[in-house]
Amino acid sequence: MPGARPATERFRALFEPRGVLVAGASTHPGKFGFVSLHNILACGYEGRIFATNRDGAEVLGVQTVAEVDDLPDGEIDLVFVCTPASANAELLRACAKKGITAAFIASAGYGETQTDEGRRAEAELVGLADELGILLAGPNGQGVVSPPARLCAQIVAPFPPRGHIGIASQSGNFVSSFENYAQLSGVGVSRAVSAGNAAAVTIPDYLDYYADDPETDVALAYVESVGDGRAFAERLRRIAGRLPIVIVKGGASAGGQRAAASHTGALASDDRVFDGACRQAGVTRADTIEQAYEIAATFATQPLPRGNRVVVVSTAGGWGVVTADALAGTRSSPSGLALVDLPDDLRAAIDAELPPRWSRNNPIDMAGGETRDTVPKVLELAASHPDVDAVILLGMGIQGNQAKLMREGPFWPDHGLERIVAYHERQDARFAEAAAAVSDATGKPILSATELAVTSPANPAPAGVRASGRLCYPSANRAVAALDHLWRRARWLQRRGL
Repeated sequence: MPGARPATERFRALFEPRGVLVAGASTHPGKFGFVSLHNILACGYEGRIFATNRDGAEVLGVQTVAEVDDLPDGEIDLVFVCTPASANAELLRACAKKGITAAFIASAGYGETQTDEGRRAEAELVGLADELGILLAGPNGQGVVSPPARLCAQIVAPFPPRGHIGIASQSGNFVSSFENYAQLSGVGVSRAVSAGNAAAVTIPDYLDYYADDPETDVALAYVESVGDGRAFAERLRRIAGRLPIVIVKGGASAGGQRAAASHTGALASDDRVFDGACRQAGVTRADTIEQAYEIAATFATQPLPRGNRVVVVSTAGGWGVVTADALAGTRSSPSGLALVDLPDDLRAAIDAELPPRWSRNNPIDMAGGETRDTVPKVLELAASHPDVDAVILLGMGIQGNQAKLMREGPFWPDHGLERIVAYHERQDARFAEAAAAVSDATGKPILSATELAVTSPANPAPAGVRASGRLCYPSANRAVAALDHLWRRARWLQRRGL
């Protein structure tokens, strides 16, 4: 692994540049040099934008120049490189003379080729960038995204909403996947970078920067190789004390390791050793890309619990039953969470809010007895109790779902439907708002789950959760899994006095 992390100001040049240069801009809409310039322009980057093109052609309204030497001094921090590998050494020298201190290399033809020539070209490029004082991202990468700067310097879509998840990935495809999940969930991104071959700046380098970045609250990474495993684990352990880290690792199988070698030009390490190193370092390892984003979004939007005692609040019984099962876990994979016995004083307080048919136990099954203010009140009572550390809320969206059917049915808008539809939709939105407000007031996690998050995301319940800045989980099982990761991190920090 490379030694010291690049200086912070060079990371600022990468993620918050005053000006950007697209080297190798093209008039062909299928070329990287066109797409990257288009995305920078289309997503509203407010800094100065420059481009080079061999013929000096105008591209997307930007008048290009043939040579970097023709550009102004001291106005550009970042160069996005779409030129052939053979031209990049000369390009970096010219950029350094203009005061550019960060380069994202989209060009391929380096170590990922698994040839002596490619490895040599990569090593020479890294040495040159170090000599010139340029942070070198890539090569063979997809791009860099920074919503706080409205920067979308990448060769693909999408541009994610602004949030607090910092992404670093050895696969550009998975940067796109994470950005797609950000758009779907509404839980946004602070920074995202495709590390490519990670020849000079490694995944831990990016994570280390994110730990100091005020825009970033959680780091999310995809890796295929770790180089020096001991150094990698020690580096992550130090970073994990400063912010949560969620990692997905490719190359767990023999076939995956072969694919990783051809993809980023690096060999994957032993998977069991990696798994143990993550646990000791306090790093959350996810099994899938989808799960990884869900866990990262949970860290970004929920407080850590002080203990493992959970109350489940449900508008109907079946959801509570399966959630109780999920909290218990399985013999081979027990949960670290506990379905707490309902304290007598809490039971008595809820008695005053619900009809006698409610479950009178945990899970709290309201048995359809909720009225206008019942859900917010029961949430407040449960989360405020000193013997409760976290709450899982189920059954939201039922009223909004009925409202949708009424809106779409043949009787709309007569028969009083307009009035009741509006009421149903307001109620589900209120419940989502109440969950966030009670969580903020108590400092305890409240996780909302409904399949409507994916089957009907416009439903006012999941839409309300997104509007509150939280993640709406598509199942109780996934909410339990996310809460379990919150508790594992809280416990790891507690044991280390952090």
